[in-house]
Parts: sequence; structure tokens; C-alpha cells
Amino acid sequence: MRVSVSLVFVTVLSLAGCAGQTAEGQLSRSPTVRVCNGNACAEQDRRLTTFQGAPVDIEAERRMQALTEVAERNPNAAYDLGLRLLRGDGVERNSYQALEWMRKAGDNGHVQAQLALGRIYLMGFEEMGADPAEAEAWLTRAASKGSKEARDLIPQAQAAKKDEQSLYQVREAYRKSWYAWYSSYPYYWVWGPSGWYLR
Repeated sequence: MRVSVSLVFVTVLSLAGCAGQTAEGQLSRSPTVRVCNGNACAEQDRRLTTFQGAPVDIEAERRMQALTEVAERNPNAAYDLGLRLLRGDGVERNSYQALEWMRKAGDNGHVQAQLALGRIYLMGFEEMGADPAEAEAWLTRAASKGSKEARDLIPQAQAAKKDEQSLYQVREAYRKSWYAWYSSYPYYWVWGPSGWYLR
């Protein structure tokens, strides 16, 4: 009962405040607007202030749209797009989308993508923890296509499925090779004056 009486009292006061104003007063706006940028806020003249979103690089967006279209039908381009999204190279980093594109490339037989997925699931990546069973599945696919590195990682993925200590040892042993793949492997597709082309 106390809550409803308080609510009625607040509502009556609010309406009384509006009723005491003239129509012009209710419709008038402040000559300034509060604009916040990062951690700082300031009052600025309403007539001069406009919303400014993040700057957009139209050319970069056009290139990425073109690569996405190529990636829909080409496993090399899907791998490149996944790698670019993992690295944040020309696009905002997005590990979820990166994995989606890597999986698309891997499902279409791209050995490097299958090996990359095996590594990612074995080691874990950013917010994603390790998944040794998924790692073993991707590494097996890459090994069946001739990847020696994948063949060498399969026993470690199998051991990691059984024992957390084995998983830790695998992570430590392959930390350097992970960095080499993650940071320095080249792309298959490059941008030129006429659009994306295969090297």
C-alpha cells in the first residue's frame, strides 16, 4: 500500500510541474546539448552539433565486401577472410566470424584451414577455451590430405582429451609455431586495381 501511495504522489507532482508551464515553455528546447566523447562530456551549441559515428573507410568496406563474395565460392578466399578477421587486418577483429570462415574453407577441403582450426581448438583462442575432441577431428582431416604437422599434432590432441596436464604441455610446446602461423602466414588473395586476384 505504501508503494502505490508513493507512486501516486510522484505522478501527481510530475503532472503538476508540467501543468504549471506554458505551452511554449513545454516545447522550448535548451540551446545546448550534452555531447560525450569517450570519458569527457561537454555542453555544445545545439545548432552546430551533429552526431559523428565512427569514421568509415568506404574503400576498405568495398574491398571486404568483394572478398566476402569471392569467399562464398572459393576456399582460399574463405581462409584468407578468416585469417584477416583473426588478425584484424583491414577489418575489425572478430574471432567468431573468423572461425565461421575458417570452417567454411575447411569443410571445402582447404588443408591450411583444417590445420588452423585444429590448432585453434587444441590451444584455445581469446575467449574460447580448448576443445581437444574438435581439434582431433580437424587435424585428422588435414592429416588425411597430407599435412605432416597435423599428423604430428593428433597424438597430442588425443592425450589432451584424456588429461589436462597433457593439454598444458601441448600449449607450451606449440606456442611459438602458433604465433608464426597466426602472424606471418601469407594470404592467397591480394587486392589490385581491378579487384581481388589469386596470387
